[in-house]
Amino acid sequence: MSSGGTFDLDARQERLTILDQEMAQPGFWDHQERAKTFIDESNRLKAWVEPWQELAEGVEELRAMAELLRDEADVDLEAEFMREFAKQAGGVEALELRTMLQGPDDHRWAIVTIHPGAGGLESQDWAEMLMRMYTRWAERRGLEVKLLDLQPGEEAGIKSATLEINGESAYGYLKAEGGVHRLVRISPFDAQSRRHTSFASVFIYPQVDDEIEIEIDDGDLRVDTYRASGAGGQHINKTDSAVRFTHLPTGIVVQCQQERSQHKNRATAMKMLRAALYQHALEAKEVERAAIEATKSEIGFGSQIRSYVFQPYTMVNDHRTGLKITDVQSTMDGELDPFIEAYLKKIGAPSET
Repeated sequence: MSSGGTFDLDARQERLTILDQEMAQPGFWDHQERAKTFIDESNRLKAWVEPWQELAEGVEELRAMAELLRDEADVDLEAEFMREFAKQAGGVEALELRTMLQGPDDHRWAIVTIHPGAGGLESQDWAEMLMRMYTRWAERRGLEVKLLDLQPGEEAGIKSATLEINGESAYGYLKAEGGVHRLVRISPFDAQSRRHTSFASVFIYPQVDDEIEIEIDDGDLRVDTYRASGAGGQHINKTDSAVRFTHLPTGIVVQCQQERSQHKNRATAMKMLRAALYQHALEAKEVERAAIEATKSEIGFGSQIRSYVFQPYTMVNDHRTGLKITDVQSTMDGELDPFIEAYLKKIGAPSET
């Protein structure tokens, strides 16, 4: 691996060669866990190396066509050259963005939690709109979305939601979305059609692999079971299938009620807790304090990372990067890449550890 956040293709190719040699050895499959670790690393490396190799081949083809065009004008060849040039330029931009995802957890899947803030019913509706936005973003990228937990609002919207977004580098991209999101619009819940400002918080955690050990002492956990609420019919409410974990040392709370089985809800809640504790430890190491839950009390004016204005004009304004986009609807339909790219370019590629 490289240092200083730069991309070292040769080192990755060399490591991939070593892994291929190891996987070709007799008895490789005798140790399933070790084999899985090697295969996962190989797949991650291939996801980097193969696009670079394809890009290099495409550039060589462009050079060959450029040589031919210098020797003799050809309208058809020139048109083909321009098409190929545009294709390779897009590939360069995509790889440039990916080279910024070199943090130790950037390759991981993501867990996204959404909570409404100041604004009451309007904010609950806003939180549900954000849940849809991230679901659409994931679908655009071909990523899998699993609903881990959903607390519906009494009249509309949601009180909280937790999504698991599965796919290479989901966390690396979505970490740009963590923070408070502000909505300005004419409220559909206001009979006088007045303009309202609402807030919702988004927290992004890396999905923790089983290989990463997160110690959770049973004595540090308060476990509550209760009857699930919301959609699911009468059966879901007959037993105390919903589970809530409170990690007493940090105050982190996770809950799950999506399954009818308390056992399944416990397993999912534990996955959510491990991810939250891992992120908590990372942030505590960086800022020397447990900051991940403290920011939840600041869901309001002055703390937003992005504003979405529907009236009196349309504008999505990212306050960290200064990027402004007037097509609010495309953003709400999951077109978040311009904001993610601007954020990653602003913070630069993090140094690897």
